[in-house]
Amino acid sequence: MVKKTAILIIFISLALWSCATYQPPSPTMYIESLPPSKVSELTLDERIFVEEIWRNLQKGDIKKAYNQLSKMSPGSPFYHAGIGYAYFIGGDLASAEQSFKTSTENFPDMLIGHLGLAQIYLQTGREDPAFNSLREVLKIDPYHPWAKPRYDDLKTRMTEQAISQGKALLVQGDTEGSRTAYLKALHYSPESMESHLALAQIYRNEGKLENALIHLNPAYSKEPDNPQVLNLYGEILFQQKNYKESLNVYERLTEIEPDNREARQKLETIKNRLGIFELPSQYDAIQTTDAVTREDIAALIGVKFKQFLEESSNRPQILVDISTSWASKFILMVTSAGLLDVFPNHTFQPKKVLSRAEMAEILSRLISHLERKGFRFIQTIPPEKIEISDVPQDNYYHEPIIRMISYDIMGFYPDRTFRPDLSLSGQESLSLLDLILALVG
Repeated sequence: MVKKTAILIIFISLALWSCATYQPPSPTMYIESLPPSKVSELTLDERIFVEEIWRNLQKGDIKKAYNQLSKMSPGSPFYHAGIGYAYFIGGDLASAEQSFKTSTENFPDMLIGHLGLAQIYLQTGREDPAFNSLREVLKIDPYHPWAKPRYDDLKTRMTEQAISQGKALLVQGDTEGSRTAYLKALHYSPESMESHLALAQIYRNEGKLENALIHLNPAYSKEPDNPQVLNLYGEILFQQKNYKESLNVYERLTEIEPDNREARQKLETIKNRLGIFELPSQYDAIQTTDAVTREDIAALIGVKFKQFLEESSNRPQILVDISTSWASKFILMVTSAGLLDVFPNHTFQPKKVLSRAEMAEILSRLISHLERKGFRFIQTIPPEKIEISDVPQDNYYHEPIIRMISYDIMGFYPDRTFRPDLSLSGQESLSLLDLILALVG
């Protein structure tokens, strides 16, 4: 009953308009041609009938259009849109808007309802809903000749207005208002670099680093060589302690701007955090050596376990004999962490060949260091069941050797000897450290 009453009201209104012989549409009014995809679904008689209604609307002959619309089913895809244009031509914008809304709700993939709504909104100065309606049109037809230039004009103008408002509010200290304005700018122009960067700065200043990255990622993807983007992106990654990615960003920034002193300083800081050093040729030669030295093992541990050694709070040891060692940086790193000892006379003796017993002690200290950081190591052999024929219990290295055997990191020879005084090759040393690294990885 309510639906019939509404339809009756519509046609009473249209009947009043029909008393006027002719009301030409405004020259600025745009009435889209009927969509071929919908028309093709009609019978020949229905098609002729609907096309005649549309010609009458385009001419502004409301009387004929009214008579024809009164005979059309309300379920027709052209009914509510036709009523909307009839109201529109007659100047009843509120009723036209409601009819166009019904049309778009029932047939969202049909242009004529969205185009009618867009015109109502533009004529009544409601630019936000006009923008949204035009965007719906362009989803269906991206190059629509009437909608696209109007959409582009609104998009440009409203984006600029929102950005300008965002800047002004930020200067006034209204961060929340500024954020809202920049988000509004992104509603109009999701690709706006200026808006993304401004929001990233706002969120970064508030300590909301994840939110900042949400806006930096599209900016970085679009302009990966933009120094402003790189600098902010690298800084936020650094604050998140994502040093590896931050390193990549700052390396790219210093390539683009080699004279950027601040970027180079930040790059050096990140490298120090990561324990990254320019590795000399001697490092690569370790794996081919027949007997590793103390400086060799210091370098291997320093490189392979750098992320676990970077936060050592111990003061660097005073060493008098490492200034000419290629591994001096690594020696300072491992001695500060207590993994290798300094001799009482403040020497390190970097060229001294390492024995298997000494390696067992170093590895035992490394595992203890890792355990303090929360890693767990499981003994596969009970220590009390391990007997070594050539390492008595009163031997200084007995305990660390037993421990390494219990973890199945180092082992016996076939005759159940450990041979503590033998040296290790570079390849053997690498294998032992890689095994421990795998256990914590």
